Amino acid sequence: MEKMKVGVVGATGMVGQRFLTLLENHPYFEVVALAASARSAGKSYKEAVGERWKMSVPMPEKYADMIVYDAQNIEEMKKCSFVFCAVDMKKDEIRALEEAYAKAEIPVVSNNSAHRWTPDVPMVIPEINDSHLEVIEAQRKRLGTKRGFIAVKPNCSIQSYVGALNALTQFGIKEVVATTYQAISGAGKTFNEWPEMIDNLIPFIGGEEEKSEKEPLRVWGKVEGGVIVPANSPVITTQCLRVPVSDGHMAAVFVKFENKPSKEDILKAWADYKGKPQTLGLPSAPEKFITYFEEDNRPQTKLDRDLYGGMGVSVGRLREDTVYDYKFVGLSHNTLRGAAGGAVLIAELLYREGYFAK
Repeated sequence: MEKMKVGVVGATGMVGQRFLTLLENHPYFEVVALAASARSAGKSYKEAVGERWKMSVPMPEKYADMIVYDAQNIEEMKKCSFVFCAVDMKKDEIRALEEAYAKAEIPVVSNNSAHRWTPDVPMVIPEINDSHLEVIEAQRKRLGTKRGFIAVKPNCSIQSYVGALNALTQFGIKEVVATTYQAISGAGKTFNEWPEMIDNLIPFIGGEEEKSEKEPLRVWGKVEGGVIVPANSPVITTQCLRVPVSDGHMAAVFVKFENKPSKEDILKAWADYKGKPQTLGLPSAPEKFITYFEEDNRPQTKLDRDLYGGMGVSVGRLREDTVYDYKFVGLSHNTLRGAAGGAVLIAELLYREGYFAK
């Protein structure tokens, strides 16, 4: 099978680096172009990254000598069937850049937040709202494109609890309280770069609580009239804390239902849940989307964040609560399921569903 030619825009940053480790031997996609800021343009990838390689595995040799393009030079990227985007720019600049790629008939699968609230841009967790991809047709009409479009993945922290909640929507979720404990890689940092985080916890992450409360409602929304209309329930309130962990976002969740299920009902719903990626057998899809741990002290970030290559969601400590109906904890790998891996899974779904057709 001939692989699709893809590019990575923002290739020198942490998420860009993660993209390259995931795509090194991908069965569908072959990276043929790397792009970053103007200061990296014209350098080899190895030179452009320099001492800033942040992955635990070595830089793939196949990319080390590739010449990095200026992300704004879209002509050079036209060799790509589509691009992944993970740039570090102002939101309005990202919106303009991604739309320019789409209008140049280069579809964009974005890790950025800039287009998460553009009404006709699908924001997808493939196991939950793959049906939102149908809005791409309306987006193409707006952009005046035949192939070009933008699809985005949601905030990394909501992956740790929204999947587990989605499996329980049959019971009518009324209220959710979630506190997330978020790894430093969510800020693009390592402990070497952020020694202040060692033996420390910061009870604030700018903009994160608003995203955590509102983005699930967009994921649970419906496509109507060529746009995605967010759901108006359940009520969600969150707190988001930065904790001294390298990778992995954990959530402590309290939930109230319209029709309170039994504990056995919840465990069965989690065990049975699967989405389109599992049905299609997509390369990056975890065999099980949700894995429940019976042990009182699981899931643990260090032990369980890499479940199914970091693409599985772990839950544990399900028990009845005195104020809400139930409480539990969830865990997901923020730079795999929550960032680059989630975007690669979206791209695999788009590929299999024919959205990248010539």
